[in-house]
Amino acid sequence: MSFISYLKDGISLGSIYAIIALGYTMVYGIAKMLNFAHGDVIMVGAYVILTCITRGGMSPVLAVILSVVVCTVLGVVIEKVAYSPLRKASSNLAVLITAIGVSYLLQNLALLIFGADAKSFVSVVKVPSVSLFGGQLVIKGITIVTILACIVIMVGLSLFVKKTKPGRAMQAVSEDRDAAQLMGVNVNATISLTFAIGSGLAAIAGLLLCQAYPTLTPYTGAMPGIKAFVAAVFGGIGSIPGAMVGGILLGILEIFGKAYISSQVADAIVFAVLIVVLLVKPTGLFGKNIQEKV
Repeated sequence: MSFISYLKDGISLGSIYAIIALGYTMVYGIAKMLNFAHGDVIMVGAYVILTCITRGGMSPVLAVILSVVVCTVLGVVIEKVAYSPLRKASSNLAVLITAIGVSYLLQNLALLIFGADAKSFVSVVKVPSVSLFGGQLVIKGITIVTILACIVIMVGLSLFVKKTKPGRAMQAVSEDRDAAQLMGVNVNATISLTFAIGSGLAAIAGLLLCQAYPTLTPYTGAMPGIKAFVAAVFGGIGSIPGAMVGGILLGILEIFGKAYISSQVADAIVFAVLIVVLLVKPTGLFGKNIQEKV
């Protein structure tokens, strides 16, 4: 029964990674940028929820909605201020360095505003636990909500990209930015929308992460953000189903590593997976090889 319990915990953790990885994979798939500040947007969203409930007396539902709005606006601002001027830079290294700079900026702003002390997160998701097999297996309410949220978000994003006009514009920009612009697609607005969606999802991920692990610091989103990037690469960065599968597999691998090997080397196992994937199948599980014609 312990194996099933570990599997359940792995799927729950992996679902959080998957939601975060969706932000990475959308931005990279459409804008061809690695937004390493994405993990810190998670932290910002969690602080907004905590502050609104504890200091503002706001209801949890309104606090979550406000957090999504704040993170969405923050994502657009980051894209306009930090990434948009570098969109035609000769090297992707400039964008990467800028992303790291934005990440440290958000962390240090959070340190100045909220302090370095860890804060206990409030209970927002109040879904009763489910007992199975005569009480031998207990599935927490947050676990159920996290897994369902991951599935709903993944299906919703897939339908949005395939069935809506903005989604088709995203596909066009992903395939060929210049050709899409010639066909009348507003490339700037499409990329901004991509950042907005990814950052809005980061707020949801911050809520679920802090409900499962109820401690919040300015560095809360750093390591989950990096692991979610590994999940996106594992599943095939640029692929929405790949982000979900990669996140869930990575969560299961981490929990099993902690349970059966050592909790000290669990993170090392996660990054070892990244190295193996890059060596064996650089495009990931769902990635596609792109042939360039000369």
